[in-house]
Amino acid sequence: MREIKAQEIRDAVAALCIRANRELPEDLEACIRSAGKAELSDLARSILHDLGRNLDAARALHLPICQDTGMAVVFAEVGQEVHIDGEFEKAVNDGVAKGYTEGYLRCSVAADPIRRGNTGDNTPAILHTRLVPGEHLTLTVAPKGFGSENMSQLKMLTPAASEQDIIDYVVSVARDAGSNPCPPMVLGVGIGGDFEKCAFLAKKALCRPVSEKNADPYYAALEARMLEAVNALGIGPQGFGGHTSCLSVAIEQYPTHIAGLPVAVNVGCHVTRHATAVL
Repeated sequence: MREIKAQEIRDAVAALCIRANRELPEDLEACIRSAGKAELSDLARSILHDLGRNLDAARALHLPICQDTGMAVVFAEVGQEVHIDGEFEKAVNDGVAKGYTEGYLRCSVAADPIRRGNTGDNTPAILHTRLVPGEHLTLTVAPKGFGSENMSQLKMLTPAASEQDIIDYVVSVARDAGSNPCPPMVLGVGIGGDFEKCAFLAKKALCRPVSEKNADPYYAALEARMLEAVNALGIGPQGFGGHTSCLSVAIEQYPTHIAGLPVAVNVGCHVTRHATAVL
């Protein structure tokens, strides 16, 4: 049995909140810069170049990549051989509060969904916890801005839906989103499970490296077809037209009921942020 103190979790989450908001994953940044070289539209190419300059400035000046520093989504994989000295959920929220206040990140969490009122420290986080074998604790912080989150959708398709029906649905979500999620987008697609499981899968898919395709060749091919179809919309960077409307499509799948086919699309902006640490 290995012991991890709550203070270690707090400090790790705080550091991840700051890092995730200031630096994109390397493969996503490379994808943006590569798209800037491949884009045929002069305007779109210029915008992608500006997005790259923004990444450089954020890194050099230690500032957030985007003014919407998001609601903190935390994925925790807790080893079964780990004993946490202290209250785990409190440690996570204390870490979010520490990271957002000490890192001068915008606090955007409303205390009540209808009556509103800011919590002042960006807590509480959205926390997903999973028990796994081993003696380590893996934490991933994924700040989610709502310009893109608001464009996300879920649909309960029937088992009669074809592959093309699923592709068409994903494309329709991107079309409806248009310029609102600050494209080029990153799309997480959850297929299967039930209502809440497919939404979770879609969010989890956004944390997969864009350089990593689905391990199942069937779904990897489906990702590629979806990406091509969304880019054919011509939305382009920031909605000004061009081929680069979407940088990546990631699918996460799960078994489902014989009577259903849930599909969720979680829309990410060009700064789909996440950072991971292992304790």
